[in-house]
Amino acid sequence: MPFEQHQEKNYSQAAASVFQAALKATAKLEGRLVTSDAEKLRLEAKFPKVILGQTLGERTHLTCEVRPLAEGSTVIVDAYPLDAVERKLMFGARKGVTLTVVTWFIAHLEHNLGLPTR
Repeated sequence: MPFEQHQEKNYSQAAASVFQAALKATAKLEGRLVTSDAEKLRLEAKFPKVILGQTLGERTHLTCEVRPLAEGSTVIVDAYPLDAVERKLMFGARKGVTLTVVTWFIAHLEHNLGLPTR
């Protein structure tokens, strides 16, 4: 299982709405925004070891870019684990931590868009 995660999803909502939902998802998951550009529809955030009371074991760096489509938008999420001084963790990462953060982020984003849960 790769430590780096890349996921893309399409939504029928406008890109600006999806970007706002991504910002809310970041806040709900206790992420700290590193950069946020509403014009480019891109955000970069760092998540702590403990999210929503669950200890995951590693910090996570996540970028989210929203691209407008003719009808709707595409969300591109990339994430990787961080070490204790917030550098990219190159080895020794715990399996599944980054995937868990990405899964929770997308679930919260979809909840903020009012999409039904699966």
